[in-house]
Amino acid sequence: MNNFVLPDTPRQLRLALALRLGVGAVAIGILAGGIAYWAASYEAELRVKELAIAGVRHFESPAMRLAGGQNASEHQELTRLLGEELVGMRVFGADKRVLFETWEGLSEAAIASFRNAEHPLPKQGQSYTRSFRGGSDELIQVLLPMATENGRLIGYVEGVSRISEKEIEARRRSIRHVALAASLSVSAAALLLYPLMLAMLRRSNFLSRQLLNANLSLIRSLGNAIAKRDADTDAHNYRVTLFSVAIAEALNVPTETISSLVLGAFLHDVGKIGIPDRILLKPGKLDQGEFKIMQTHAVLGVEIVAGNPWLIGAEQTIRHHHERFDGSGYPDGLSGTNIPLAARIFAVADVFDALTSVRPYKKAIPLEETLSIMGRESGTHFDPEVFATFFDLAPDLHTKSRTWEGKQWAAELNSVVKRYFKTETAPEGAAL
Repeated sequence: MNNFVLPDTPRQLRLALALRLGVGAVAIGILAGGIAYWAASYEAELRVKELAIAGVRHFESPAMRLAGGQNASEHQELTRLLGEELVGMRVFGADKRVLFETWEGLSEAAIASFRNAEHPLPKQGQSYTRSFRGGSDELIQVLLPMATENGRLIGYVEGVSRISEKEIEARRRSIRHVALAASLSVSAAALLLYPLMLAMLRRSNFLSRQLLNANLSLIRSLGNAIAKRDADTDAHNYRVTLFSVAIAEALNVPTETISSLVLGAFLHDVGKIGIPDRILLKPGKLDQGEFKIMQTHAVLGVEIVAGNPWLIGAEQTIRHHHERFDGSGYPDGLSGTNIPLAARIFAVADVFDALTSVRPYKKAIPLEETLSIMGRESGTHFDPEVFATFFDLAPDLHTKSRTWEGKQWAAELNSVVKRYFKTETAPEGAAL
């Protein structure tokens, strides 16, 4: 079963809804026409079967069983039946030998095809029916068993009916009318329901957007709180998130991966909540024991967001953003493509921002020197393919990091959120 994918714009939503309603109307019209055709065919078959049953009763009479003759004059009842609707009738004995046959209004070729056709003989209490074309005619064949009162099989009777062109045309006209009426009825209902459905979609989308905005606001607040505790600024989270998105887009990464990357990038250091201030804020170099404790922030971060279904995708970046391509990183020592793609992308963005930004313990390193340092780490620290893509983007990203203010970063992040979380789909003017 295909799931309905929410479109990106209100116009696309209207078109998708109208298209589905239109296809539904056509499908129901076709289904109604098919049902009308089946009903007309079934009714015609019933008429032929009734006439054939009348023939069975004729041959089940004691006189006919004794006669078993093939003279048409002995079977005036069958001749009368032929004058009503049947164009042919054959009677078989229990040994399948033809005892009697009469035809009226059929070509010799059609009669020969009946005589030469092989088909199963029905058991007592059953019947055999088929519809087919005989030249320009539409024919219905019914075969019924004949039995005595005590249930002994004495033979079979076959009736053939021709549906006239007039009746065929009447049936087609009826089918067209039924299909058209069904399509118009469904279309009318769809037109009446369309505004309500739009309103319901808009309301549902509005509530979903409120929930999404609430989740994003909490993530921003949590990420900003960690950033301010660590570096006295929240700009780092905005920059690394947007740098990561730019690299991912250049790599044509799937939308689902980018949406998870956005969440993971903004919360990548959330585990630092559990790191003591004496280590997190230490101005000098950490000793080996302190560094071991600092490394636990990756696992602590995953523990903090665990249990939140909305942040499952973010866990990959949070846990693995300090892994290295050669396997010498932490916490799991993953290497190569075993490191999740989102984490490999973020690692490049994170180091680039760390080198080119001013920190309390260092000055910003120029772009050329930064790229030289990072280039030497390609294949050891960084995924070479990711770094090669980033290298072409670096000048533009560096310019933004030097010239953009906080409002510009926030506006760009909002644009990314709209692009990958679809917050602006519901059409306006369709409120309840």
